[in-house]
This record gives sequence, structure tokens and C-alpha cells, in this order.
Amino acid sequence: MYDVIIIGSGPAGLTAAIYTTRANLKTLLIAGVKWGGQLQLTTLVENYPGFAEGIQGPDLMTAMRKQAERFGAEIKDVDFKTADFSKPPFKVSADIESFEGKSVIIATGADTKWLDVPGEKEKIGRGVSSCAPCDAFFFKGKNVIVVGGGDSAMEEALVLTKFAKEITIIHRRDEFKASQIMLDRAKKNPKIKFILNSEVIEVLGQDKVSGVKIKNNKTNQVSEMPVDGIFVAIGHIPNSSAFKGIDVDEKGFIKVSDHYKTNIDGVFVAGDVHDNHYKQAVTAAGFGCSAALEAERWLSNNEG
Repeated sequence: MYDVIIIGSGPAGLTAAIYTTRANLKTLLIAGVKWGGQLQLTTLVENYPGFAEGIQGPDLMTAMRKQAERFGAEIKDVDFKTADFSKPPFKVSADIESFEGKSVIIATGADTKWLDVPGEKEKIGRGVSSCAPCDAFFFKGKNVIVVGGGDSAMEEALVLTKFAKEITIIHRRDEFKASQIMLDRAKKNPKIKFILNSEVIEVLGQDKVSGVKIKNNKTNQVSEMPVDGIFVAIGHIPNSSAFKGIDVDEKGFIKVSDHYKTNIDGVFVAGDVHDNHYKQAVTAAGFGCSAALEAERWLSNNEG
């Protein structure tokens, strides 16, 4: 019987494990076969506090994992399958094993929606990004495109204007989902241009991005555009669908009630699986800390 079972091994899950183990709570962390979250796909991380020269994403996650293990977290590199939250103790299955916990912290993160076009996947971190606050700095004085039509696409473009020479927003429709205030802000910026009714159908380049192929949806005409970087801003998919009985919003993000609690007593949530707003490693770590402190408090109030 574990005091806490943490599902997920990104910054939120591993930070939660550091805090629960230091509180002397018997902790199991179900990490997944591909453990470490989105930072395992990231190259240089320059905005995580404490690393003046930056740190490679996988190195940061390895350091967090070692820290959690040092304090006694039991970490299993198996994929989560199902959870039964109908009554305590909660039952969690992963791979062919089943575990019981007095409390659970869900920290399963969210996956970037990619374009899924030729040339994209292998160039993630080599000119293809989904996070302007993380990577805009690397595109000083360069030409980039942002793919998307919502608020997040406008935000990405506006962040990029501080660094890039020219930003082109490519959107597959002629109308935007973005709020009027964000759209107006983007349209007023002289660095931002727009290509509508068009989609990227291929990412060009050998070792890094050199351009894209764009198809006009109205004319079916295909053209090539030289660019140094592509920022994909078509949304995130929260990894919440496996949790039966947990309340989620219309996009699938887990709803948070008072202090990182879900609608089920004893089940907490941390990180990108509920955070539709910031999506940063440092905020995810902060959410993990908060959820762990709340779980510790809940356990002390509900024991005996």
C-alpha cells in the first residue's frame, strides 16, 4: 500500500515525488516507458532557473529523477493503463501489475498537436518548435512561420517579434479562432504577415529547417517558402482520457477545484494535464510541488 501514487514523470510528477518522499510518504511514480515528458524531446532549455548556461532537456529530467530516487521514490518505467477511483484505496494498473494507493496525483501532461507532415518529426528541436517562449531566442534576425489561428498562435507570433526579423502566420481557413484583441495586436505589428486558406504540407531541409511547402486550399496551388523556423500552434491534447470519473473541461483538461484537487476526494492533479495556460516546465514543477503538499495535508487529515 502506497501513501501516494504519482502518474506521470515530467517536471510536475518528479517534483511531486521529491516533495512526497521528503514528507516521508511511501511514493510510487509510474513513469511510462518513454519517461520524462516533453522535455525529453527538447534540446537546450534556457529558461529553467538555476542554469545560467542552459541545460539540455533530457539532462534536466535525469537530474530531477535522480533527486526523487535519492529521497526514496519508487519509480517504474511502465505505461499507465487504468485507474479505479470509485473507492479508497485507489487501484492503479500499469503494464501487467496493479498497485494500491491512499492518494493519487495525476501528472500525465499534454501532447503537442503536430502537423504530421513529411519532414516535421525529425526536425523537432532543429527548427521545428511548439513553444516560442522556450525557443524564440534561437531565431534572432531570422524568418519564421507560425501555424495556427487561435490565441496561442497569435501569442507565439507576438513573442517571436522580439527576436525574429519576419513572422508569417499560416492558417488553413480565412477566419481566425483567436479573440479580437489578440488578432488586432498581431495585425498591428509590422513584423507579422498572414497567409490564409493555406496549410503546410511538407517541411524542407536536411539537418534543419530550410523551408516549407504550402498548399492553397482554394486553388490547390503548391508553393515553396524559405524559412528558418516553424512554430506549430494548433493546440495540445491533454492526457486525461484514461481517467474515468474525473471531471474535464471541453478541451479535455482536468478541472481543478480548491488547491489542485480533482472532483474525487484524495485525487490531485498537477501540470499540463490541467494547465491550458502556461505550459512551462517551471510552472509544471510548481504545480507538482503544490499538489504534493496538498496530498500530504489531505493524508494527515484523513489518517486514522
